[in-house]
Amino acid sequence: MRTDEKKVKPRRSAPRGRQLEPAVLSELRDLIGDERNDPSLRRRDRLIEHLHALQDTYGHLSMPRLRALAAFMNQPMAAIYETATFYAHFDVIHDEQTPPPALTLRVCDSLSCRLAGAEALHQALSEGADPETVRVKRAPCMGRCDTAPVVAVGQHHVLNANAENVGAALEQRQVQPEGVSWQRLSDYRSAGGYQLLTDCREGRVNLESLEKELEHAGLRGLGGAGFPTFRKWQAVRAEPGPRYAVINADEGEPGTFKDRYYLEREPHGFLEGALVSAWAVEAKALYIYLRDEYPGLQGVLKEAIAELEAAAIVNPGFVILRRGAGAYICGEESALIESLEGKPGKPRHRPPFVAQKGLFGQPTLVNNVETVYWIPRIHAGGADWFASQGRHGRRGLRSFSVSGRVARPGVHLAPAGITLNELIEEYCGGMAEGHRLLAYLPGGASGGILPASKADIPLDFDTLQEHGCFIGSAAVIVLSEQDDLAAAARNLLSFFADESCGQCTPCRVGTEKMLTLLERDTWDEQTLQQLARVMTDASICGLGQAAPNPVLSLLRDFRSELASSNLIAKG
Repeated sequence: MRTDEKKVKPRRSAPRGRQLEPAVLSELRDLIGDERNDPSLRRRDRLIEHLHALQDTYGHLSMPRLRALAAFMNQPMAAIYETATFYAHFDVIHDEQTPPPALTLRVCDSLSCRLAGAEALHQALSEGADPETVRVKRAPCMGRCDTAPVVAVGQHHVLNANAENVGAALEQRQVQPEGVSWQRLSDYRSAGGYQLLTDCREGRVNLESLEKELEHAGLRGLGGAGFPTFRKWQAVRAEPGPRYAVINADEGEPGTFKDRYYLEREPHGFLEGALVSAWAVEAKALYIYLRDEYPGLQGVLKEAIAELEAAAIVNPGFVILRRGAGAYICGEESALIESLEGKPGKPRHRPPFVAQKGLFGQPTLVNNVETVYWIPRIHAGGADWFASQGRHGRRGLRSFSVSGRVARPGVHLAPAGITLNELIEEYCGGMAEGHRLLAYLPGGASGGILPASKADIPLDFDTLQEHGCFIGSAAVIVLSEQDDLAAAARNLLSFFADESCGQCTPCRVGTEKMLTLLERDTWDEQTLQQLARVMTDASICGLGQAAPNPVLSLLRDFRSELASSNLIAKG
């Protein structure tokens, strides 16, 4: 052949890559609906709901079904795969892999469950399970810290779990969400419910007067940030519409379960506050983002919303319920917005803030469940009533999620500014028998750790910062002298390392590196301090910024305990 003669490549008989299987696409349409008749099914923000439908039906996400979903939604396969693999509750199975067993046991390994024996329980269940039919996995906090340890059998939570009652749940095929008794619409309305919403819509209560009422009451965001509620309303209203309202019901902070408590008992009380907030910003729609660890609440909220629509209190489709998929990072408001849009839940760079450009690029109000729950109650009882409830110079009420070494763990409604000693003695029945207070977490995994000597500090916003801690969502985990503080710190850092979204290097690498340093026989204190500064200063969002708090707390307030364990040098 002459050197200048061109080689002619053979033409491919088919496109590159694995091909779509028409039968799988047809199966997908039978499950989800036909996108050719309903183009809204193709919207990117429906992606996570479609992935849930597949996961719920088949127990995993196979590559042929993901390829079919990409064709169904007219999206690149890369976008479908990226989202599916980001979330912990989706099991993506590649072509050469074996699908998981039909049933999964998830053993919570967050701090409160660890204190209650979750590690030994995980081992016992792993040894006793038939790997052909059951798999046993570790899982982060399930929001049931007051009944630790907890095991999810399918979607059913076994509370105060042990090998016997988990085995009984398996034998009886208790795999569906447990039932919840909740206040129905008729009962809520007969007690005066939805009167505030009606008065707002009909002009008997105007926005300015309601904002002044909330300002005087001192209502702040109760999901952790503590931003004044009325100011958030004003910030969103200052932007041109259309606007959206979003409720963050993805309380994933280890130790937190107060939002579940209110949603299970008074969903309409929550919904009225949410609808008033949506009215305040003239929202086009109200989205509720509910954590997937609360499967029972999916049914409760669907029924409550249906009651509202049937009673013509809201137009059909105005309130939109969406499921999370097992990502703690989606508690951060911009990551939550990304997830609602059908993307991996990675925090956005700011500015712009979500109040300026949030859901679908529009101004968006994001509130916590408990925050809006209080709005109709404050209006009914009066701002003075709410503000007067505080203690030690603080204002209002707080819902404390208390777990760990107390006699009565649970959600305790107490005055803002109460001290830990007062909270334990007046509301929790004292310490658990045989335990003496050693330390406590005032604000969940990210809020730091304080010693018993600081149990008389008022628990509220702005009272703990000088001690290197914060109250966050008021998730209080109580530790005793029988607990290993270093092990607690490793547990918390393991959680942060698992939950980092991976977007920024200081958090992605920093959490893993800090956990590695904590697993050594002796701690390199200088390196830990330097690493903590980098993570705090350079991480994009609060996860990486707050992840070092437990370690910094131990190095600051528990030096003698660490030295006695030979983790750091004495003196």
